Amino acid sequence: MTTAKVDFSSVRWGSVEWTNLVTLYLRAYESRSSRPILGDNAAAEAVDRIDYDFKRIHRSSLPVSNQYLVALRAKALDDWCADFLRGHPDAVVLHLGCGLDGRAFRLAVPHSVSWFDVDQPGVIELRRRLYDDSECYRMIGSSVTDPKWLEQIPTGRPTLVVAEGLLMYLTEQQVRELLQRLTDRFDCGEMQFDTLSALAPLLSKLFTRGIIKWGVRDARVLQTWNPRLRLVEQVPALAGYREIESTAVRWMYKLTCASPGGKYDVLNRFEF
Repeated sequence: MTTAKVDFSSVRWGSVEWTNLVTLYLRAYESRSSRPILGDNAAAEAVDRIDYDFKRIHRSSLPVSNQYLVALRAKALDDWCADFLRGHPDAVVLHLGCGLDGRAFRLAVPHSVSWFDVDQPGVIELRRRLYDDSECYRMIGSSVTDPKWLEQIPTGRPTLVVAEGLLMYLTEQQVRELLQRLTDRFDCGEMQFDTLSALAPLLSKLFTRGIIKWGVRDARVLQTWNPRLRLVEQVPALAGYREIESTAVRWMYKLTCASPGGKYDVLNRFEF
């Protein structure tokens, strides 16, 4: 990781890059709580080095409550990822739609693992101001829907695919094609990702200009799309709400998790 101060002032408010900055800030904010859930020190170090108007991000992102949604989802995926790597210390990891997330640095990744962070070229350009490629870590600037980037990934080893906050921004056809390309290329491994409710695209048309393209009632249906996929585990993104320090926010998340809203964002773990 580089140590120099980096200028992000060119990041446009509301852009994809800005959204990634907001998420990074929320993880950093949560890491500074007295009892962090995720404890993303890499995010905190990155924010300290970035020259940007984080006061404005703080005002708009409501970190007092939203930090927990980000932390709970990331922590659950971190735990699944760590579990896979314990059993496969020679794995290849693909972190798709990585944004500015430092999962590769947050986890105790064995040196024998080959880790690839993949995102749009503009996002990877920002990542390169914060992080450096190494012998076992590489960044790839490409849309995940472009099949060419896969040619850079080694085969013949157990492969872990992590996609946090990504698939809902693709169309159903793009999701089907991406999953098929991945299972066609790699012999065995896991896919870990979150899915939104089937209502999400409709709600997005009403409130967020239709940026959400795909939702699903139950991700088990992916097993009928692709027979190589086998569901291992499925939990609501808010399932770890008991770890929330604030009593008021913990009860708010508990009530949400017990309601139909608790199934709006679900984490899925598939073998292939």
